[in-house]
Amino acid sequence: MKVKLPDGQMLEHEGGISLKEMLLGHDKSLLKNIIGARLGEERIDLHTQVGGDVQVELIPWEAPEAAWIYRHSLSHVLAQAVRRLFPGAQLAIGPAIEEGYYYDFDVERPFTPEDLEAIEKEMRKVVKENHRFERLDVSREEARALLEGQTYKLEILDDLEEGEKLSFYRDGEFVDLCRGPHMLSTGQVKHFKLLSAAGAYWRGDEKKKMLQRIYGTAFASQEALDHHLAMIEEAKKRDHRRLGRELRLFHIDEAVGQGLVLWLPNGAIVREELQKFISGELRKQGYQQVYTPHIGRLDLYRTSGHFPYYQASQYPPLIAHEHLARLAAEGCSCSELANQMRDGQLDGYLLKPMNCPHHIKIYASEAHSYRDLPLRLAEFGTVYRWEQSGEIGGMTRVRGFTQDDAHLFCTEDQVGPELLGCLEIVKIIFSTLGMSDYRVRVGLRDPDSSKYVGAPENWDRAEESCRQAARTLGVPFTEEPGEAAFYGPKIDFVVKDVVGREWQLGTVQVDYNLPERFDLTYNGSDNKPHRPVMIHRAPFGSMERFVGVLIEHFAGAFPPWLAPMQAVVLPIAERHLEYATQVQQRLMAAGVRSKLDGENTLNYRIRQAQVHKIPYMLVAGDREAEAGQVALRLRSGESPGALGVEEVVQMIADKIATRATH
Repeated sequence: MKVKLPDGQMLEHEGGISLKEMLLGHDKSLLKNIIGARLGEERIDLHTQVGGDVQVELIPWEAPEAAWIYRHSLSHVLAQAVRRLFPGAQLAIGPAIEEGYYYDFDVERPFTPEDLEAIEKEMRKVVKENHRFERLDVSREEARALLEGQTYKLEILDDLEEGEKLSFYRDGEFVDLCRGPHMLSTGQVKHFKLLSAAGAYWRGDEKKKMLQRIYGTAFASQEALDHHLAMIEEAKKRDHRRLGRELRLFHIDEAVGQGLVLWLPNGAIVREELQKFISGELRKQGYQQVYTPHIGRLDLYRTSGHFPYYQASQYPPLIAHEHLARLAAEGCSCSELANQMRDGQLDGYLLKPMNCPHHIKIYASEAHSYRDLPLRLAEFGTVYRWEQSGEIGGMTRVRGFTQDDAHLFCTEDQVGPELLGCLEIVKIIFSTLGMSDYRVRVGLRDPDSSKYVGAPENWDRAEESCRQAARTLGVPFTEEPGEAAFYGPKIDFVVKDVVGREWQLGTVQVDYNLPERFDLTYNGSDNKPHRPVMIHRAPFGSMERFVGVLIEHFAGAFPPWLAPMQAVVLPIAERHLEYATQVQQRLMAAGVRSKLDGENTLNYRIRQAQVHKIPYMLVAGDREAEAGQVALRLRSGESPGALGVEEVVQMIADKIATRATH
């Protein structure tokens, strides 16, 4: 076998032994630095016996994928500790996930914080005992015997194809059905923390039993763990759900419905300012504003493909009462009704899941010449999706949301320049908001999937257009098969926030297929009909999601141009009210959102202004009134001191006009 070391050196060794034995025979110090290996596309652990005529690549501890190995190993340690403390616990699944791991258990009662403390303490015992992870390759009969009485594990086993290789991993007294790989022993990673417990339906199906899921995290060093835990605490402080309540930005009420956002006046200001900002940029690029209804006929979405392809994630169709009464009289079951709707036998209306079919019909409402193109239609259009209740969260995952949507209809030759124009808008948004840490993902079709519609040659052209446009951005991009929309490839912008989390925000998509499905045409220079190409583009994506991310990114302290209240005037005493009123009127005249606050002590009012993230506090007392000045304070705690009223007003107005980030 050939073994590639992390430094690129290639070793050759006789096969038929484990990687651990090979490393011990070559240089046992390597064992301290290596956690596993790759055999082709498969990760394997150091206990694996490797045959001849193969090549493996060793995985050092500092490699990103090393974390998946030791975190999965810690999920076994977690399950082992739970079984020691709760012997009756049924085990479900325990994978490694981004920045951590979890394990699902069926137990008599939910886990408490005290339980988590005890479980973590028991985990530390397992780590200290330093049990060797041992792989057991077994037959299906042996697997069933090992899993006797374990309902969920047996269900997993039954789902595995006959003939599939089965393996277990043993450490100490604990044995678990698992593909692996694992680190050498339980004592190798000591830097872990249990984070929380929550309910989770078995296999994500809300019709099945609710299990208890324990989340944990682990890192190769204590410093990395401490940093991650600090970021978690920082993320809690920035949680947009908490800040949304405190700053009165939005409200979600069960009486209205899960995932349906009520924008409060403060949040509406943030949204309005963002919409004004993007609308100004769209006007510069020649976009035209349109408005479309919130519902459309089912046939519209059947033609587009949204209803048959995404029926499960849409609200139920609206069917006329007389049709429902007739079907009920005929004894039509719910499943028969669903089949009739799917097959086009029954007409009705659907809450709009996408804006594009409506924009297509606007395009088709009149004849077009090649001289009319590109036609750029923009709308802040509200759409509705039936997200599962367990997936809904604050503003970032909702059932009703408004997209800063636009659809461009162009000739084939115009696709490249129009894509660059779309990407330019996204770059302007990110630079204006100081969101410089992002990556680009080019979503391509999966050639093995049947979900994608349209001719392969059209897909090839669309995908190459996306690649060429992505290359112009000057940032790394990845190509990810399977991430395309069913009608075309796309360019997604994935933004990393200040605490390291990634959010998929803006998107641009190239579409040869919907113009085909709706038989769109334009009259070409040869006086013959031609098919336009369609570009879908939403720089913010969803206004709800984008504002939720902004709340956390800025910790509620929006840049002055976005802040719901931009300045507050604070008279020191009642005798300064008249002068403070004049200052506030001057701010209002300059277009600054401001208020006068004269109630309670000055220190209390300053603290309240800071709590509400108001960028500027203008304090007015005897000296300030006499000199025509104000004492300026910033929400950061800085105090530039006494400045002339006109100077302060102009400075604030300039910050707002230029959309400064501070």
